[in-house]
Amino acid sequence: MDVAVFHGLWTGALLVIFIGIVVWAWSGKRKQGFDEAAHIPLADDELESSGAESKRNEYD
Repeated sequence: MDVAVFHGLWTGALLVIFIGIVVWAWSGKRKQGFDEAAHIPLADDELESSGAESKRNEYD
C-alpha cells in the first residue's frame, strides 16, 4: 500500500465521519438539547445585565 492509497482511505474515512456528525447534529432527537444550549449565552447576558444594574444603583 503506497502513500496515495493511504491518503485516499484517510480522506474517505474523514468524509464518513463528517457525514455522521452532520446527521447526528440535524437529527430530531437532538433538537431540544440544541435549542436549550442555544439560549444559554442569552440567559447569561440577562443575569449579568441585571447584576450590573443593581451594582450601579448601589453606588448612586
